[in-house]
Amino acid sequence: MKHTKTLLAGLLVMTPIFSVLATPQAATGCEAKRQDIEQQIDYARTHGNDHRIAGLEKALSELNANCTDEALRAKRESNLREKERKVEKRRQELAEAQANGRKDKISKQQRKLKEAQSELDEARHTLNK
Repeated sequence: MKHTKTLLAGLLVMTPIFSVLATPQAATGCEAKRQDIEQQIDYARTHGNDHRIAGLEKALSELNANCTDEALRAKRESNLREKERKVEKRRQELAEAQANGRKDKISKQQRKLKEAQSELDEARHTLNK
């Protein structure tokens, strides 16, 4: 009986470890893009959208022929750097508007900066996808 309780307690402690090991890892890079396109193809088939299916199948074919994780990551890093430059430019434009003191220009530049920061956040999120 004592050994049974010890064994049961050990199994209960190990259960979270086993569940983590059994959980499939989320796809990244080209595989994630492939899965996304395949999911869109299934959706288009369900809804009978033949033109969409044709376009997605072409995109899947090109992805299979040309996509490498290294090239995709390089492209995403380049996009991230571009978004960082855009945010910096918007900050400078906001500073200039604030120096001029025109409230309409300030609010416009604040909105543009917020949009650029949102794009930057999305690029950061996409980088590791």
